[in-house]
Parts: sequence; C-alpha cells; structure tokens
Amino acid sequence: MSLAVAYYRVSTAAQGRSGLGLEAQQEAVRQFAAVRGFEVIKEFVEVESGKRNDRPRLSEALNMAELTGATLLIARLDRLSRNAAFLLTLKDSGVNFLAVDMPEASHLTVGVLALVAQQEREAISKRTKAALAAAKARGKRLGNPNGAAALRRAAKGNGAATQALRQEADARAMKLRPTVEAYRRAGITSLGGLAAALNEAHVKTPRGGRWASQSVANLLRRLEALKAQGI
Repeated sequence: MSLAVAYYRVSTAAQGRSGLGLEAQQEAVRQFAAVRGFEVIKEFVEVESGKRNDRPRLSEALNMAELTGATLLIARLDRLSRNAAFLLTLKDSGVNFLAVDMPEASHLTVGVLALVAQQEREAISKRTKAALAAAKARGKRLGNPNGAAALRRAAKGNGAATQALRQEADARAMKLRPTVEAYRRAGITSLGGLAAALNEAHVKTPRGGRWASQSVANLLRRLEALKAQGI
C-alpha cells in the first residue's frame, strides 16, 4: 500500500473548531485513499485567512511527504485555484500530489493555474501602484520600501561538489529538526527510541533507508553543529 499525507483547508477558525466543511473533506480523502490504495499516515488542516499568503500547514505537509516519500492528497484544489502562493508552493515542491476533486490535475495543470493567478495578482498590483501614484500627486506622503537583502552566492571552484553535498545534508537535517524535537518533548530521547519513532512514522534516512542508532547520532551531531552556527 502506498503512503499518503492529507491536506485540508478551512476558511475560518470557527470552521476549524466546528469541523464545518472539514469532515466532508476528510471523508472524501479517506474514500479516495481507500479506492486508490493509499495509507494516510498524517493529516494537516490549514485555517486560512483571506488576508494571508503563507501556508504553514501546507509547508509541514509537503515536508512530511518529502521525508516519507508519500503522495500529498489535497481535498479541494478548485477552491485554491486562484491562490498564487498555494499553487506556486505546490508546483515548486517536487512532491507527487493528487487532488480528490480534480484527480486529473498535474504539475502542468497547477503551473497553468499559477500563471493565471499570478497574472491576476500583477493586475491588482498595477492598480494599487496607480492609486498610490495618484495619492502622491495629490500631496499625500508615502513611505519608502526597505531595500532587499543581497543573496549569498554559492561557493565555486575546488570543493564545490563537497560543499553542495554538505548543504544538501544540512537542508535535510533542518527539515527533520521539528520532528526530532517533537519526539524529544514527548520523552523519546534515546538513539534507539528516536530511530524506532522515525521508522514508525515512515520517515526515510537521507539515503532512503531505515533509521538506526548510528544514523540518528549522525543527524543529532549535524543539528548541534548547525545550532552552534546559529542556524
């Protein structure tokens, strides 16, 4: 049986507490998973405000899907089809996904939807800039935006391949950090206990295998080194 991670979205905190709309999404995903032969190992619920573009629960769901090699099951893609932030996050994640309400959707479909949503957002931005320019012309004082921080360039030359591998390992460790910390808070602190918990959660090692005490020790050393660097 294939592994899956489910992602649900509700519009308000009240809907999240009451289950309004959520139960229907969960039932749809569970029936879909049963028909397609998926085992849903974790469910994420996003309480989404119309004023926010960040999707923290979506990021967690994508991270879990990447760590476990699971497919992301999305209950309702149609209601999110105009949200550029959601679509671009999904498109760029590289995670396999299926939408229950649009099972024929693919990364190409999402890419097209993202372009349309981006075009709409740019049109809104142009109208906003025009309104600000008109306000400025009428004598209103407008603030100046902060300059963007410069991006650090990747190391080149000798050792570039080693550096790339190290960065990849660091990124993987960072993705695992919240999971490991959650286990430790729950009282699982031994290397063997952490290895068992990660294996039970279907989380894979960086090489795609099962966790052992030594591999957990390597992960913890890397996390400590990153922490010492302030990362």
